Amino acid sequence: MKTKLFSLLILFSFSIFFVQGQLVEKIYKPYIATAQLHAYGNQQGLPIYILNSQDLMQLEFDDLEGNLKNYYYSYQLCDYNWQPVNLSPFDYMKGFTMNRISTYRYSNIAYTRYTHYQAVLPDRNAAPTRSGNYLLKVFLDGDTSHLVFTKQLLVLDIKSTVAAEIVQPFSAQYFPTHQRVNFNVLLSKDLNAFSASQQVKAVILQNNRWDISQRDILPTFVRGNTLDYTSEFKGLFAGGKEWRWLDLRSFRLQSDRVENAIYNKSSTEIFLKPDVDRRAQRYVYFPDYDGMYQISTYETINPYWQGDYATVHFYFATPDGKPYSGNSLYLNGAFTNYDIQSGTWKMKWNEEKMMYETTAFLKQGYYNYEYVLKDDLDPTKTQTMEGNYWETENMYAILIYYKSFTDRADQLIGIGQLNSRKDRPGFSF
Repeated sequence: MKTKLFSLLILFSFSIFFVQGQLVEKIYKPYIATAQLHAYGNQQGLPIYILNSQDLMQLEFDDLEGNLKNYYYSYQLCDYNWQPVNLSPFDYMKGFTMNRISTYRYSNIAYTRYTHYQAVLPDRNAAPTRSGNYLLKVFLDGDTSHLVFTKQLLVLDIKSTVAAEIVQPFSAQYFPTHQRVNFNVLLSKDLNAFSASQQVKAVILQNNRWDISQRDILPTFVRGNTLDYTSEFKGLFAGGKEWRWLDLRSFRLQSDRVENAIYNKSSTEIFLKPDVDRRAQRYVYFPDYDGMYQISTYETINPYWQGDYATVHFYFATPDGKPYSGNSLYLNGAFTNYDIQSGTWKMKWNEEKMMYETTAFLKQGYYNYEYVLKDDLDPTKTQTMEGNYWETENMYAILIYYKSFTDRADQLIGIGQLNSRKDRPGFSF
């Protein structure tokens, strides 16, 4: 049982983000779970800190070993490709370069023993002084070589405005299935746009996902300090479908996705109803978290240190009761960190049940997820088992970076955020 639990903790804790094939976020210790960095009070919010503002970020994570440890954090400035910049921390930080996480609570009520740590950033003792991409590093005992996990943080210095819209592509190939992001960027007068293609870089995120971000987008037109991005085949994203959902806010009050549950004296196992291929199903709108999750409970006051964990069993049934030949099936979502590279979230075929299966060690909350099929011979070929629809509700973020010919790091000078749907109907077909 201990061996099984340990493997589950590794499965849940090993989180990875890839940006252009490079490792950006990672959890290095198998006992770390549910590590989050987000806008204060908004678990779905991008971690964006406006320079010299009153904005706050929220760092939360659990140590499943359940004892007290000395955790510290520091900041690493990166370029827009998330490569570390060769600058002294004193060039982009004020205050201490290393800070202890002093707020913690031992779990109570929950069967699972853990210690919950939290911090509100930026701390008065340490704050960024330059805009750009920052990697937040959490490590043990003040020793930076004992790295525990890293998270991404965006520091914004507003020097531009971004106006954007979501349009339906003109191409017949993408018209019913994709969404295109058109946007304009107005640079402030103190920025030189003479060599905009070299100095200004645009990045588009769909649903806060760096793994499918579009980068190196060049402006279609430059008119003075206005950059226009309206290319037919740039900013083009598959629409997807509203995400599958799993309500784990209560382990006792089972939601309709739960087949049954086993309540042991010190643990809980939850078995879900089998999922199926949704590509042939018609589109239906319903509110979702766009692939993300929310830690919350029905029965407790504070879900962060009173929420429990359960081993959740996922199943996927194929139409003919046979595995997909030449392909691998992956469970995908924010709680897996969209990792379909390492094999951690690859589902196994159960010959007896004639379906795919995998497990995840999840904290009480509300989760979105999907299934992704990946070609075994060509890992770049992937397809979701959900289908793609132009009508799907998605969130988009447009990040604008600027680097003058004398700068040593990219500045983050503008962010535009918008939703693909404004009507939000109850149901739509």
